[in-house]
Amino acid sequence: MATTGPLYATRPEIMQVADDLAQRRNLDPAWVRQAIGQARLVPAIQRASTPPTVGTPKNWAVYRSRFIDPIRIKAGVQFWQDNRATLERAERETGVPAQIIVGIIGVETIYGQQTGNYRVIDALSTLAFDFPAAHPRAADRAKFFLSELEAFLSLTARTNTDPLALKGSYAGAMGLPQFMPSSWAKYAVDFDGDSRVDLFHSAADVIGSVANYFVTFKWQPGQPTHYPVQFDLARLDRATLLAPDILPTFSAQAMQDKGVLLDTAAAAHTGKLALVELQNGADAPLYIAGTDNFYAITRYNWSSYYALAVIELGQEVAAALPAPPGVPK
Repeated sequence: MATTGPLYATRPEIMQVADDLAQRRNLDPAWVRQAIGQARLVPAIQRASTPPTVGTPKNWAVYRSRFIDPIRIKAGVQFWQDNRATLERAERETGVPAQIIVGIIGVETIYGQQTGNYRVIDALSTLAFDFPAAHPRAADRAKFFLSELEAFLSLTARTNTDPLALKGSYAGAMGLPQFMPSSWAKYAVDFDGDSRVDLFHSAADVIGSVANYFVTFKWQPGQPTHYPVQFDLARLDRATLLAPDILPTFSAQAMQDKGVLLDTAAAAHTGKLALVELQNGADAPLYIAGTDNFYAITRYNWSSYYALAVIELGQEVAAALPAPPGVPK
């Protein structure tokens, strides 16, 4: 059993925040006081939210190995087979490829196997009221989690759900797609037509909601997520190319003018591109040219390592799918 602190009901300043929250969100003050008052500080959540030591090297190969393995691929194949018609419908209606949706759900929770064991009310309260002070953006992060706590209480009040019953990640993310409460309110959809949104048990709602998330962030149907690159080292202006980070900024021609060698497909790309660097510890980094769709995946989790893991897991699952009867693989 995880070590926890005292109930937040014992802290008068937190109960004042609860009253203010109830007024802002037009919620029953007694109900909000009861919900937040029954939450506890969880030190393990604070530790999980503390950033790694400065200078800790990133390693794409190690990161990839955490998410692309036989267990996750096998589970992904089963999920795809169980939900093939829904995935095809989502791709048809939104333009978001099935393998991207499958990649997201696999990286997030291994298709529902690991949705988190922390009470959401504890996670959000701990990070709203006792965010680790050592974090360089502690004040901003605490403000964010207070807004997520508000969204969570509004969501549970609206759906008549016990706010003490739901469990999720250490950050308060919920369900198979690990939506934060504000994302649940903004992007989750009833894709199975039962007049309710359930991201814990309805695979259809999960699939439709992930697709809708990417539509909202301007997914471009038919556009690749990234292209391979090579360099002309004599002309390479790496510093300028990396300055915008993962935000697509350069035309294909501008990239080539700065020393990037693109294949035929990439050279014909009509949108903007970003030179994305994925470090490999002591080994040479991996570089790719990310498109607007690669950037869209990073809106789910602001990490190029995360985005490429999602893409490659989806590819591996798609490659492992048995061919339908009568169709050669």
